[in-house]
Formats: sequence, C-alpha cells, structure tokens
Amino acid sequence: MGGCRYGRHLKRRDSMMEYEIKDISLADKGLRRINWASGFMPVLGSIRKKFKEEKALKGTSISACLHVTTETANLMISLKAAGADVALCASNPLSTQDDVAAALVKEFGIPVFAAHGEDKESYYHHIRKTLEHGHDITMDDGADLLSTLHKGYKSEIDKVIGGTEETTTGVIRLRSMARRGLLGYPVIAVNDSMTKYLFDNRYGTGQSTIDGILRSTNALIAGSNFVVVGYGWCGRGVAKRAKGMGAKVIVAEADPIKALEAAMEGFQVMPISQAAKIGDIFISVTGDKWVITGKEIQKMKDNVIIGNSGHFNVEIKLEDLEEMSVEKKEVRENLTQFKLSDGRKINLLGGGRLVNLSCAEGHPAMVMDMSFANQAYAAVYLKQNARGLEKQVYTLPKEIDRDIARVKLETMGIEIDELTDEQMKYLDSWGEGT
Repeated sequence: MGGCRYGRHLKRRDSMMEYEIKDISLADKGLRRINWASGFMPVLGSIRKKFKEEKALKGTSISACLHVTTETANLMISLKAAGADVALCASNPLSTQDDVAAALVKEFGIPVFAAHGEDKESYYHHIRKTLEHGHDITMDDGADLLSTLHKGYKSEIDKVIGGTEETTTGVIRLRSMARRGLLGYPVIAVNDSMTKYLFDNRYGTGQSTIDGILRSTNALIAGSNFVVVGYGWCGRGVAKRAKGMGAKVIVAEADPIKALEAAMEGFQVMPISQAAKIGDIFISVTGDKWVITGKEIQKMKDNVIIGNSGHFNVEIKLEDLEEMSVEKKEVRENLTQFKLSDGRKINLLGGGRLVNLSCAEGHPAMVMDMSFANQAYAAVYLKQNARGLEKQVYTLPKEIDRDIARVKLETMGIEIDELTDEQMKYLDSWGEGT
C-alpha cells in the first residue's frame, strides 16, 4: 500500500467508522488550518448555515474524490451539516494534507481514505473504499471516481441519482462518455459555472502555480523566458501572473482563437517546438497528454524548469525524460533533476503532477469559496431535480451562479447597481428602436 500507515475504526458515539489515513495525531494541527481557511470562505459559510437549517441533504450519501485540503474540508463539513453522509478520498496523492485528513476523521466524524504520496494501487483502493461507503451522489475532480464506478460497480450505477465534476479535464471525459451513451447518470459540470472557471481557474491556478514554482526552486521569475503551453482559463491565469512578476511570457497554443487572444494580450505566440529552444521555465496547462515530450526536451537549454498545471501527470511525457537521462536526483523538495547524456540538466517540478498542489497548497481559500459554493448547490440541485434529468452533462442554472457572485460581492463590501424597471423592460423588448 505504498508504505503508508493506515488507521482503522475510530470509535465515536458508540459507532465504528472506517478510515485510512497516515496519522490521526495530526488532527489538532489540521483543525487549526481548517478553521483558518473557513475565515476566508464566507459564501460557503452562509450556504452551510442555510442548508443546515433546511437539512437540504438529509438521507443522502455522497462519495467525493477531491483534493484533500483545508478548503475541501470546509465543503465536506458543510455537506455533513446539511444532513449528508459523506466520505472523501484524494483526487491527487501529492495534494493530500495529512493533518486535514486526520482532523476530518477525529473532529468531524467524516471517513477519509487518503495519504500524501500514496502509490497508484493505494489511490484506487481508496476510491473503492469511498464508493463502498455510499454514493447517492458522486463528487469528482478529474472523473476517476465516476470512471471507477462505471468500470467496477456497474450494478450500482442505477442507484446513483447524479454527480458533480470540478475540473476541465473531468468535464471533457464526461462529455465524451455522454456522447457515446456510456454515462450512467446526470452530472453537473461545476467547472462550467462562471463563478468557478472565471475565478478559480484564472486567479487560483495563476497564483498557486507561481507559488509552487517559487517554493520548489526559488527561481527569479523576472527576466525569464516563461513558456505557458495552453491558453485556456488556467493558462491565462498563469501567463498574467508570470507577466506581472516581470517574465517575458511565451504562449504555445493549438487553438487559433486562443492563440489570437494571447497575441492581442501582448504575449509572444509560437509553436512549442520553437519555444523549447529559448524557454527557461515551462508550464503545461492543457489538460491533454504528452504536450512536452522528448522531442521538445531535446531542444531545451541547460537547467530549464518544467512543470504541469493542467491535470494528472500525463502532460509531460515522463517516459521520454527517464529514457533520455543518465542520472536522476532530488535536488530540492519536489524538484527532480535529470541529467542528459550531453550534460544538460532538466528540472522537473512535483514529479510531473500538478505544480500548484504537489509543490504548494493549491488555490487560496478566497477563490475556492465560490467553487465549493457551486459544489454544495450542485448536490442540493441534484437531490431535488436529478430524477427529471437525462444521463448528460449539465451546468447549474445561471440564477445560482449570479447568487453566488452577489453573496461574494457582499462579503467583500462591494455594492453594485440595479437596473430600473424601465431599463429591464427595454432590454427585454424589441419594438423600441434607436
């Protein structure tokens, strides 16, 4: 099981609860950190209060495969307060915060199956343990839990009322399943809510990626040739944060519209094959596989830094890097240096996994406040409406999106205008011309 030490059967209120975490003694530290994050998540806090009073998820079991962080902990606590029976496993072994896992188990009675650094076998074992706890609703960040359910628990699929998906890559996978008629139940693409992708993907990924690079390398961003591969919402965020720190940002993109937008934003745009020759720092943010391969690595300068802030660990073709290298060593925490046969050194961040989670702490709580508000709303929406939905991928109603944005503004002390009745009538009419 990857060398992880698991605890089992914590006794609370005369009932046995199974869990598998690294160290229950870390719970006090985890609780302090969860409470700190909670102070920056007022939108989720207000939803927690509302749903707790309504018991909006009473009698509903939720299995969640998300990053086990302080922000996720506050979502789990909110879902349980709403009456749900929740269990949690990790969507990325390197993002798991063991103290948070311990606090959720000890202080809140929430079963957690996760340990930082667990191997692939343990990762999928924990997904199965979470599913076995109960799964009226599934919550995913990358669709691994849902795909495991579809592959190994086919007889259970009809019992699921719906699911949610947190990230772009997962939504892509789910839409592919839906097109092929393979999706077993309706799923809410939380990622497609504007209060998620416009803020979480852009500001969260942008800041936390730079944070991860700095923690692992202490490299100077200013003056560097900083290559961003992929100019979606996450790529936009990384590019703008790097530019703000003085980097000369280069964007590599396959979509002509996104490439044009990057050029109009003042970034230099070129194919990855050209950027490979001049870049100092490379961050892949595409959600696709093998974006940086041996072909590009062979062209890179000595001592470059490469990393991934897209999803999973497939964006950089690690097999090529391993084959090309004659020596490999850990030079700093979360930084592996590969020495090539010609003496050049390639520095890999976080083992090729998500830089912002494997090398830093993920998105700030203030931005995850909106993302997880969407998750909480999605769970309640599914409980109330799933039986009338097809086995397709849906977005939350725009009214919920606007309500989350409105509450967030209020917590920031920001007031906005309201349209008058005459203005609304004008916007809704066609007869009144210029």
